[in-house]
Amino acid sequence: MQKNHNLFVTIVLAQIILLLLLFLTPSMASDSSSSSSEAKVHIVYTERPEGQEPEEYHIKTLTSLLGSEDAAKEALIYSYKHAASGFSAKLTPDQVSQLSKQAGVLQVVPSQTLQLHSGPGKMHV
Repeated sequence: MQKNHNLFVTIVLAQIILLLLLFLTPSMASDSSSSSSEAKVHIVYTERPEGQEPEEYHIKTLTSLLGSEDAAKEALIYSYKHAASGFSAKLTPDQVSQLSKQAGVLQVVPSQTLQLHSGPGKMHV
């Protein structure tokens, strides 16, 4: 009797796992295909604006791409004003392609988070 019960439990668990795999696999595949059109953070290097505040210039640049000032302000993450001229914004691959062709845009690169290297070993001073 115990053998039959264990066999039944094993079969039920196997069926549940197969059903989960069946339902989760298509959703994971659609997630990976949609991720290529998903907006990601990019750093946009621009020429220094003459006679205009950098953030205004960056919003104007994004507005011409996104169609509205509200959409531009929502996409804009940060305006760089001192060491470099540019901004970071959430952009789709199509928007990156279009923005790269605009006058005044020097380069558009994906944002990366880098980890500092602490050296060969931990040094306690």
